[in-house]
Amino acid sequence: MDTIAPAVRSDVDRIASQVLAMTGVPSASIAVVQHGKLVYTHAYGKARLNPAEAATPDMRYSIGSVSKQFTAAAILILAQEGKLTLDDPVGKYIPGLTEGDKVTIREILSQTSGYQDFWPEDYVMRPMMQPTTTQQILDAWAKKPLDFEPGTQWQYSNTNYVIAGAIVEKLAGEPVFQFLQQHIFKPLGMTSVWDSDQHPLTRADAEGYHRYALGPLRPALPEGAGWMTGAADLAMTAHDLAIWDESLLSQSLLSSEGYKKMFTEVKLKDGKGSGYGLGVFISNRDGHHVISHTGEVSGFVSDNEVLTDDGVAVVVLTNQMAAGAASQIARIALPVIAGDPLAPPEQNALDIYHGLQQGKIDRSLLAPNLDGYFTAQALEDFKNSLGPLGEPLTLRLTGQSLRGGMVFRSFLITYPGQRLRLTTYTYPDGKLEQYLIAPAG
Repeated sequence: MDTIAPAVRSDVDRIASQVLAMTGVPSASIAVVQHGKLVYTHAYGKARLNPAEAATPDMRYSIGSVSKQFTAAAILILAQEGKLTLDDPVGKYIPGLTEGDKVTIREILSQTSGYQDFWPEDYVMRPMMQPTTTQQILDAWAKKPLDFEPGTQWQYSNTNYVIAGAIVEKLAGEPVFQFLQQHIFKPLGMTSVWDSDQHPLTRADAEGYHRYALGPLRPALPEGAGWMTGAADLAMTAHDLAIWDESLLSQSLLSSEGYKKMFTEVKLKDGKGSGYGLGVFISNRDGHHVISHTGEVSGFVSDNEVLTDDGVAVVVLTNQMAAGAASQIARIALPVIAGDPLAPPEQNALDIYHGLQQGKIDRSLLAPNLDGYFTAQALEDFKNSLGPLGEPLTLRLTGQSLRGGMVFRSFLITYPGQRLRLTTYTYPDGKLEQYLIAPAG
Protein backbone atom coordinates (compact mmCIF):
# COMPACT_ATOMS: atom_id res chain seq x y z
CA MET A 1 0.00 0.00 0.00
CA ASP A 2 1.77 3.12 -1.20
CA THR A 3 -0.26 5.87 -2.84
CA ILE A 4 1.03 8.61 -0.56
CA ALA A 5 2.72 11.69 -2.02
CA PRO A 6 6.48 11.08 -2.26
CA ALA A 7 7.33 14.17 -0.20
CA VAL A 8 5.02 13.12 2.64
CA ARG A 9 6.34 9.56 2.51
CA SER A 10 9.88 10.89 2.75
CA ASP A 11 9.00 13.01 5.79
CA VAL A 12 7.21 10.12 7.55
CA ASP A 13 10.15 7.80 6.86
CA ARG A 14 12.61 10.38 8.18
CA ILE A 15 10.59 11.00 11.33
CA ALA A 16 10.20 7.29 12.10
CA SER A 17 13.82 6.45 11.41
CA GLN A 18 15.18 9.35 13.46
CA VAL A 19 12.94 8.65 16.45
CA LEU A 20 13.89 4.96 16.47
CA ALA A 21 17.57 5.84 16.21
CA MET A 22 17.39 8.30 19.09
CA THR A 23 15.20 6.23 21.43
CA GLY A 24 16.74 2.83 20.71
CA VAL A 25 13.30 1.25 20.27
CA PRO A 26 13.80 -1.80 18.01
CA SER A 27 11.05 -1.27 15.45
CA ALA A 28 7.93 0.57 14.35
CA SER A 29 5.12 -0.42 12.02
CA ILE A 30 3.17 2.50 10.56
CA ALA A 31 -0.02 3.02 8.59
CA VAL A 32 -1.23 6.35 7.18
CA VAL A 33 -4.77 7.35 6.19
CA GLN A 34 -5.45 10.43 4.04
CA HIS A 35 -8.79 11.56 2.59
CA GLY A 36 -10.37 8.68 4.50
CA LYS A 37 -8.33 5.98 2.73
CA LEU A 38 -5.28 3.94 3.66
CA VAL A 39 -2.40 5.26 1.56
CA TYR A 40 0.80 3.97 3.17
CA THR A 41 2.10 1.15 5.30
CA HIS A 42 5.73 0.64 6.20
CA ALA A 43 7.87 -0.94 8.89
CA TYR A 44 11.24 0.16 10.24
CA GLY A 45 13.92 -1.47 12.35
CA LYS A 46 14.12 -4.94 13.83
CA ALA A 47 11.05 -6.92 14.84
CA ARG A 48 13.30 -9.54 16.45
CA LEU A 49 16.85 -9.22 17.71
CA ASN A 50 18.10 -12.77 18.19
CA PRO A 51 18.43 -13.72 15.45
CA ALA A 52 17.97 -10.31 13.88
CA GLU A 53 14.87 -10.02 11.72
CA ALA A 54 13.66 -6.89 9.94
CA ALA A 55 10.20 -5.60 10.73
CA THR A 56 7.65 -5.94 7.92
CA PRO A 57 4.15 -4.45 7.58
CA ASP A 58 2.48 -7.87 7.76
CA MET A 59 3.74 -8.54 11.31
CA ARG A 60 1.35 -8.20 14.21
CA TYR A 61 2.05 -6.11 17.30
CA SER A 62 0.03 -6.01 20.50
CA ILE A 63 -1.93 -2.74 20.55
CA GLY A 64 -2.58 -2.63 24.31
CA SER A 65 -5.22 -0.16 25.43
CA VAL A 66 -6.09 0.88 21.89
CA SER A 67 -8.22 -2.26 22.28
CA LYS A 68 -10.55 -0.29 24.55
CA GLN A 69 -12.22 1.49 21.63
CA PHE A 70 -13.23 -1.90 20.23
CA THR A 71 -14.79 -2.91 23.55
CA ALA A 72 -16.59 0.44 23.65
CA ALA A 73 -17.84 -0.20 20.11
CA ALA A 74 -19.11 -3.63 21.18
CA ILE A 75 -21.14 -1.99 23.95
CA LEU A 76 -22.53 0.55 21.46
CA ILE A 77 -23.52 -2.27 19.10
CA LEU A 78 -25.40 -3.96 21.94
CA ALA A 79 -27.10 -0.62 22.66
CA GLN A 80 -28.14 -0.37 19.00
CA GLU A 81 -29.63 -3.85 19.31
CA GLY A 82 -31.67 -2.70 22.33
CA LYS A 83 -29.91 -5.02 24.77
CA LEU A 84 -28.70 -2.24 27.08
CA THR A 85 -28.50 1.51 27.50
CA LEU A 86 -25.43 3.50 28.47
CA ASP A 87 -27.23 4.76 31.55
CA ASP A 88 -27.94 1.27 32.88
CA PRO A 89 -26.17 0.53 36.18
CA VAL A 90 -23.39 -2.02 35.81
CA GLY A 91 -24.94 -4.06 38.61
CA LYS A 92 -27.86 -4.87 36.33
CA TYR A 93 -25.51 -7.19 34.43
CA ILE A 94 -22.62 -7.90 36.83
CA PRO A 95 -23.90 -8.27 40.40
CA GLY A 96 -21.83 -7.71 43.51
CA LEU A 97 -19.69 -4.76 42.35
CA THR A 98 -19.16 -1.78 44.64
CA GLU A 99 -21.93 0.78 44.05
CA GLY A 100 -23.08 -1.39 41.18
CA ASP A 101 -26.54 0.12 41.45
CA LYS A 102 -25.11 3.64 40.90
CA VAL A 103 -22.17 3.29 38.49
CA THR A 104 -23.38 3.39 34.89
CA ILE A 105 -22.04 1.76 31.75
CA ARG A 106 -21.32 5.25 30.40
CA GLU A 107 -19.14 5.92 33.46
CA ILE A 108 -17.04 2.80 33.05
CA LEU A 109 -16.53 3.49 29.34
CA SER A 110 -15.58 7.13 30.03
CA GLN A 111 -13.23 6.30 32.94
CA THR A 112 -15.35 8.27 35.41
CA SER A 113 -16.64 5.37 37.53
CA GLY A 114 -14.25 5.43 40.49
CA TYR A 115 -13.21 1.78 40.12
CA GLN A 116 -9.50 1.47 40.86
CA ASP A 117 -7.03 0.47 38.14
CA PHE A 118 -5.49 -2.96 38.63
CA TRP A 119 -2.47 -2.19 36.41
CA PRO A 120 -1.13 1.38 36.55
CA GLU A 121 2.50 0.20 36.45
CA ASP A 122 4.66 0.26 33.31
CA TYR A 123 6.13 -3.16 34.01
CA VAL A 124 4.70 -6.64 34.61
CA MET A 125 4.43 -7.44 38.30
CA ARG A 126 5.08 -11.01 39.39
CA PRO A 127 1.42 -11.74 40.24
CA MET A 128 0.47 -10.72 36.69
CA MET A 129 2.74 -13.37 35.23
CA GLN A 130 0.25 -15.99 36.43
CA PRO A 131 -3.07 -16.66 34.68
CA THR A 132 -6.21 -15.09 36.09
CA THR A 133 -9.90 -14.76 35.29
CA THR A 134 -12.23 -11.83 34.84
CA GLN A 135 -14.04 -12.82 38.02
CA GLN A 136 -10.81 -12.80 40.03
CA ILE A 137 -10.03 -9.28 38.79
CA LEU A 138 -13.53 -8.07 39.64
CA ASP A 139 -13.40 -9.67 43.08
CA ALA A 140 -10.06 -8.01 43.87
CA TRP A 141 -10.54 -4.52 42.36
CA ALA A 142 -14.21 -3.88 41.60
CA LYS A 143 -15.48 -4.83 45.04
CA LYS A 144 -13.25 -2.46 47.00
CA PRO A 145 -14.33 1.10 47.86
CA LEU A 146 -14.50 3.50 44.92
CA ASP A 147 -11.71 6.05 44.59
CA PHE A 148 -14.33 8.80 44.14
CA GLU A 149 -18.05 9.37 43.71
CA PRO A 150 -19.08 8.16 40.24
CA GLY A 151 -19.01 10.90 37.61
CA THR A 152 -17.13 13.43 39.73
CA GLN A 153 -13.56 12.73 38.54
CA TRP A 154 -11.69 11.17 35.65
CA GLN A 155 -9.18 8.42 36.38
CA TYR A 156 -7.81 5.91 33.93
CA SER A 157 -8.61 2.36 34.94
CA ASN A 158 -8.21 -0.97 33.14
CA THR A 159 -10.72 -2.38 35.63
CA ASN A 160 -13.47 -0.38 33.93
CA TYR A 161 -12.90 -2.20 30.66
CA VAL A 162 -12.70 -5.63 32.25
CA ILE A 163 -16.18 -4.84 33.57
CA ALA A 164 -17.25 -3.69 30.09
CA GLY A 165 -15.88 -6.90 28.58
CA ALA A 166 -17.80 -8.94 31.14
CA ILE A 167 -21.02 -7.12 30.21
CA VAL A 168 -20.46 -7.87 26.51
CA GLU A 169 -19.90 -11.55 27.26
CA LYS A 170 -22.96 -11.72 29.52
CA LEU A 171 -25.29 -10.23 26.92
CA ALA A 172 -23.72 -11.77 23.82
CA GLY A 173 -23.30 -15.22 25.32
CA GLU A 174 -19.82 -15.55 23.85
CA PRO A 175 -16.25 -14.31 24.48
CA VAL A 176 -15.56 -10.65 23.67
CA PHE A 177 -13.12 -11.61 20.94
CA GLN A 178 -15.69 -13.76 19.14
CA PHE A 179 -18.27 -10.96 19.33
CA LEU A 180 -15.74 -8.52 17.87
CA GLN A 181 -14.84 -10.98 15.12
CA GLN A 182 -18.44 -11.31 14.00
CA HIS A 183 -19.51 -7.68 14.37
CA ILE A 184 -16.36 -5.69 13.55
CA PHE A 185 -13.32 -7.55 12.28
CA LYS A 186 -14.96 -9.76 9.65
CA PRO A 187 -17.27 -7.04 8.28
CA LEU A 188 -14.32 -4.66 7.91
CA GLY A 189 -11.91 -7.26 6.52
CA MET A 190 -9.49 -7.02 9.46
CA THR A 191 -7.99 -10.45 8.91
CA SER A 192 -4.87 -10.22 11.08
CA VAL A 193 -6.50 -9.55 14.46
CA TRP A 194 -5.30 -11.85 17.25
CA ASP A 195 -6.46 -12.45 20.83
CA SER A 196 -3.09 -11.87 22.48
CA ASP A 197 -4.63 -12.15 25.94
CA GLN A 198 -5.33 -15.85 25.41
CA HIS A 199 -2.67 -16.78 22.85
CA PRO A 200 0.95 -15.56 22.60
CA LEU A 201 1.99 -13.93 19.35
CA THR A 202 3.59 -16.28 16.86
CA ARG A 203 7.12 -16.53 15.49
CA ALA A 204 5.89 -14.65 12.42
CA ASP A 205 5.02 -11.58 14.53
CA ALA A 206 7.09 -8.90 16.24
CA GLU A 207 8.69 -9.79 19.56
CA GLY A 208 8.24 -7.45 22.52
CA TYR A 209 11.18 -6.06 24.49
CA HIS A 210 11.96 -4.07 27.63
CA ARG A 211 14.99 -2.53 29.33
CA TYR A 212 16.21 -2.30 32.88
CA ALA A 213 17.31 1.35 33.15
CA LEU A 214 19.83 1.97 30.32
CA GLY A 215 20.70 -1.70 29.93
CA PRO A 216 20.35 -3.84 26.82
CA LEU A 217 17.04 -4.74 25.25
CA ARG A 218 15.69 -7.99 26.66
CA PRO A 219 12.66 -10.08 25.69
CA ALA A 220 9.66 -8.81 27.62
CA LEU A 221 8.19 -10.85 30.44
CA PRO A 222 4.68 -11.90 29.35
CA GLU A 223 1.47 -11.37 31.28
CA GLY A 224 -0.50 -14.42 32.25
CA ALA A 225 -3.64 -15.22 30.30
CA GLY A 226 -6.87 -13.53 31.36
CA TRP A 227 -5.61 -10.16 32.56
CA MET A 228 -6.38 -8.09 29.49
CA THR A 229 -9.86 -9.22 28.36
CA GLY A 230 -11.79 -6.15 27.23
CA ALA A 231 -9.01 -3.77 28.27
CA ALA A 232 -5.92 -4.53 26.19
CA ASP A 233 -6.41 -7.91 24.59
CA LEU A 234 -5.80 -7.36 20.87
CA ALA A 235 -2.88 -7.63 18.47
CA MET A 236 -2.94 -6.82 14.76
CA THR A 237 -1.02 -5.24 11.93
CA ALA A 238 -0.86 -1.47 11.53
CA HIS A 239 -2.70 -2.03 8.23
CA ASP A 240 -5.74 -3.53 9.97
CA LEU A 241 -5.86 -0.89 12.67
CA ALA A 242 -5.88 1.70 9.88
CA ILE A 243 -8.86 -0.13 8.30
CA TRP A 244 -10.65 0.43 11.60
CA ASP A 245 -9.69 4.11 11.41
CA GLU A 246 -11.18 4.27 7.90
CA SER A 247 -14.45 3.03 9.39
CA LEU A 248 -14.30 5.65 12.15
CA LEU A 249 -13.83 8.37 9.54
CA SER A 250 -16.61 7.12 7.27
CA GLN A 251 -18.84 6.10 10.21
CA SER A 252 -19.66 2.93 8.34
CA LEU A 253 -20.15 0.42 11.15
CA LEU A 254 -22.07 1.98 14.05
CA SER A 255 -25.08 4.25 13.83
CA SER A 256 -24.44 7.99 13.57
CA GLU A 257 -25.71 8.28 17.14
CA GLY A 258 -23.23 5.62 18.25
CA TYR A 259 -20.30 7.51 16.75
CA LYS A 260 -21.55 10.75 18.28
CA LYS A 261 -21.52 9.13 21.71
CA MET A 262 -18.06 7.65 21.20
CA PHE A 263 -16.51 10.89 19.89
CA THR A 264 -18.12 13.33 22.37
CA GLU A 265 -16.20 14.34 25.47
CA VAL A 266 -17.99 13.14 28.60
CA LYS A 267 -18.59 15.90 31.13
CA LEU A 268 -18.13 15.45 34.86
CA LYS A 269 -20.99 16.21 37.22
CA ASP A 270 -19.59 19.71 37.86
CA GLY A 271 -19.63 20.42 34.12
CA LYS A 272 -15.88 20.19 33.60
CA GLY A 273 -14.56 18.24 30.65
CA SER A 274 -13.00 14.82 31.14
CA GLY A 275 -10.92 14.81 27.94
CA TYR A 276 -12.32 11.36 27.19
CA GLY A 277 -15.21 9.98 25.16
CA LEU A 278 -16.07 6.28 25.09
CA GLY A 279 -12.78 4.40 24.71
CA VAL A 280 -10.95 7.35 23.12
CA PHE A 281 -9.26 10.55 24.24
CA ILE A 282 -10.82 13.73 22.83
CA SER A 283 -8.74 16.83 22.10
CA ASN A 284 -8.28 19.79 19.80
CA ARG A 285 -4.81 20.37 18.39
CA ASP A 286 -3.99 23.26 16.11
CA GLY A 287 -7.63 23.53 15.07
CA HIS A 288 -8.10 19.78 14.48
CA HIS A 289 -10.58 17.58 16.35
CA VAL A 290 -8.57 14.54 17.41
CA ILE A 291 -9.66 11.20 18.79
CA SER A 292 -6.75 9.11 19.95
CA HIS A 293 -5.49 6.43 22.27
CA THR A 294 -2.16 4.98 23.23
CA GLY A 295 -1.64 1.42 24.37
CA GLU A 296 0.91 -0.53 26.35
CA VAL A 297 1.22 -4.16 27.31
CA SER A 298 4.31 -6.18 28.04
CA GLY A 299 6.84 -5.49 25.28
CA PHE A 300 4.69 -3.19 23.13
CA VAL A 301 3.54 0.45 22.90
CA SER A 302 1.10 1.80 20.31
CA ASP A 303 -0.52 5.08 19.33
CA ASN A 304 -3.58 5.59 17.14
CA GLU A 305 -4.44 9.19 16.15
CA VAL A 306 -7.48 10.17 14.05
CA LEU A 307 -8.41 13.64 12.80
CA THR A 308 -12.13 13.09 12.41
CA ASP A 309 -12.84 16.25 10.40
CA ASP A 310 -9.86 15.86 8.06
CA GLY A 311 -10.04 12.23 6.91
CA VAL A 312 -6.57 11.67 8.35
CA ALA A 313 -5.16 9.03 10.70
CA VAL A 314 -1.81 7.59 11.68
CA VAL A 315 -1.12 4.26 13.37
CA VAL A 316 2.23 3.59 15.03
CA LEU A 317 3.03 0.23 16.63
CA THR A 318 6.35 -0.37 18.44
CA ASN A 319 7.92 -3.28 20.28
CA GLN A 320 9.45 -1.88 23.45
CA MET A 321 7.56 -1.39 26.68
CA ALA A 322 7.73 1.88 28.66
CA ALA A 323 9.15 3.80 25.68
CA GLY A 324 7.77 6.91 24.01
CA ALA A 325 8.72 6.31 20.39
CA ALA A 326 5.19 5.47 19.19
CA SER A 327 3.70 8.74 20.38
CA GLN A 328 6.71 10.77 19.29
CA ILE A 329 6.40 9.43 15.75
CA ALA A 330 2.61 9.81 15.65
CA ARG A 331 2.45 13.32 17.09
CA ILE A 332 5.26 14.67 14.90
CA ALA A 333 4.04 12.97 11.71
CA LEU A 334 0.35 13.85 12.05
CA PRO A 335 0.62 17.52 10.95
CA VAL A 336 2.77 16.42 8.00
CA ILE A 337 0.19 13.83 6.99
CA ALA A 338 -2.64 16.35 7.45
CA GLY A 339 -0.81 18.79 5.20
CA ASP A 340 -0.74 21.56 7.77
CA PRO A 341 1.35 24.32 6.19
CA LEU A 342 3.82 26.29 8.23
CA ALA A 343 2.56 29.74 9.15
CA PRO A 344 4.54 32.52 7.42
CA PRO A 345 6.57 33.34 10.56
CA GLU A 346 7.41 29.63 10.92
CA GLN A 347 8.47 29.30 7.30
CA ASN A 348 10.60 32.44 7.52
CA ALA A 349 12.24 31.23 10.70
CA LEU A 350 12.92 27.81 9.16
CA ASP A 351 14.44 29.33 6.01
CA ILE A 352 16.85 31.37 8.12
CA TYR A 353 17.62 28.30 10.23
CA HIS A 354 18.55 26.30 7.13
CA GLY A 355 20.92 29.08 6.06
CA LEU A 356 22.57 29.27 9.46
CA GLN A 357 23.17 25.52 9.39
CA GLN A 358 25.41 26.31 6.43
CA GLY A 359 26.95 29.39 8.07
CA LYS A 360 24.95 31.80 5.88
CA ILE A 361 22.57 34.67 6.61
CA ASP A 362 20.66 37.00 4.29
CA ARG A 363 21.70 40.34 5.77
CA SER A 364 18.90 42.17 3.95
CA LEU A 365 16.57 40.61 6.54
CA LEU A 366 18.44 42.05 9.50
CA ALA A 367 18.14 45.33 11.41
CA PRO A 368 21.51 46.97 12.19
CA ASN A 369 21.92 45.49 15.68
CA LEU A 370 21.33 41.91 14.52
CA ASP A 371 23.52 42.48 11.49
CA GLY A 372 26.30 43.35 13.91
CA TYR A 373 25.52 40.31 16.07
CA PHE A 374 26.12 37.89 13.22
CA THR A 375 29.89 38.15 13.07
CA ALA A 376 32.05 35.64 11.26
CA GLN A 377 32.55 33.86 14.58
CA ALA A 378 28.82 33.75 15.25
CA LEU A 379 28.10 32.28 11.83
CA GLU A 380 30.84 29.69 12.31
CA ASP A 381 29.41 28.65 15.68
CA PHE A 382 25.87 28.44 14.30
CA LYS A 383 27.12 26.28 11.43
CA ASN A 384 29.22 23.95 13.58
CA SER A 385 26.55 23.43 16.23
CA LEU A 386 23.39 23.31 14.12
CA GLY A 387 24.65 21.84 10.85
CA PRO A 388 25.35 18.34 12.23
CA LEU A 389 21.80 18.13 13.58
CA GLY A 390 20.36 17.93 10.07
CA GLU A 391 16.74 18.64 9.21
CA PRO A 392 14.55 19.25 12.28
CA LEU A 393 11.44 17.18 12.72
CA THR A 394 9.34 20.27 13.42
CA LEU A 395 9.61 24.02 13.89
CA ARG A 396 6.49 25.47 15.47
CA LEU A 397 5.48 28.87 16.82
CA THR A 398 4.73 28.57 20.55
CA GLY A 399 4.13 32.18 21.61
CA GLN A 400 3.78 35.74 20.36
CA SER A 401 3.55 39.14 22.05
CA LEU A 402 4.42 42.82 21.63
CA ARG A 403 7.45 44.45 23.20
CA GLY A 404 9.58 47.47 22.44
CA GLY A 405 7.62 48.32 19.32
CA MET A 406 8.35 44.87 17.89
CA VAL A 407 6.68 41.46 17.70
CA PHE A 408 8.35 38.90 19.95
CA ARG A 409 7.97 35.28 18.86
CA SER A 410 9.14 32.04 20.43
CA PHE A 411 9.49 28.81 18.47
CA LEU A 412 10.20 25.20 19.42
CA ILE A 413 12.54 23.27 17.14
CA THR A 414 12.25 19.52 17.67
CA TYR A 415 14.72 16.74 17.04
CA PRO A 416 14.44 13.22 18.44
CA GLY A 417 15.65 13.52 22.00
CA GLN A 418 16.52 17.21 21.67
CA ARG A 419 14.55 20.46 21.59
CA LEU A 420 15.78 23.96 20.80
CA ARG A 421 14.16 27.29 21.61
CA LEU A 422 14.28 30.02 19.00
CA THR A 423 13.34 33.60 19.90
CA THR A 424 12.92 36.50 17.47
CA TYR A 425 12.05 40.18 17.55
CA THR A 426 10.61 41.67 14.34
CA TYR A 427 10.02 45.34 13.49
CA PRO A 428 6.86 46.46 11.67
CA ASP A 429 8.88 46.70 8.45
CA GLY A 430 9.80 43.00 8.76
CA LYS A 431 13.44 43.50 9.76
CA LEU A 432 14.76 41.15 12.44
CA GLU A 433 16.23 42.55 15.63
CA GLN A 434 16.82 39.12 17.23
CA TYR A 435 17.31 35.51 16.15
CA LEU A 436 18.67 33.48 19.07
CA ILE A 437 18.78 29.71 19.57
CA ALA A 438 19.35 27.87 22.83
CA PRO A 439 18.45 24.47 24.34
CA ALA A 440 14.79 24.32 25.35
CA GLY A 441 14.22 23.88 29.05
